[in-house]
Amino acid sequence: SWHRVQPNTIPAMAKIAGNYLSGQLIKMEALANGYAEGIALSPSGVVSEGSGQNVFVVSKGTLITTPLDGSILGGITRATIMQLAQDAGIPVRELHIPREMLYMSDEVFFTGTAAELTPVRSIDKITIGAGKVGPITKRLQQEYLGIVKGQIEDRHGWLTYCR
Repeated sequence: SWHRVQPNTIPAMAKIAGNYLSGQLIKMEALANGYAEGIALSPSGVVSEGSGQNVFVVSKGTLITTPLDGSILGGITRATIMQLAQDAGIPVRELHIPREMLYMSDEVFFTGTAAELTPVRSIDKITIGAGKVGPITKRLQQEYLGIVKGQIEDRHGWLTYCR
């Protein structure tokens, strides 16, 4: 699925119900075409986001994600992964990602509240990297899950423990 809401039509930074409608259409179209998930393109034709997740690309050791430019909903998990990557010395860039960069990337993964950090094995039936979880994705996934499960020190004070 390769469509998205036009910027300046609804407040893209607001986490309101209307902003999730296009995500539902993305997911429905992906499933109808035999895919587990869809990735939308912005009105200018660059990568936007998944149906309910932010998209990250790893290319030559650099973590790349779409900037908060009105074509994506910014996510807490997105910001968390960017911070964890910076902490690990992994370069992080916010860039407009051309569709073809997805195919040429070493690794691709989704982030989101429900997705947490989900590796992507293929896009449009084109294998990404080695076709399995890449080393940067795995490292960030293990650290993220370790922190949210209380198994690794929460050095940023992100967690609120409840009894």
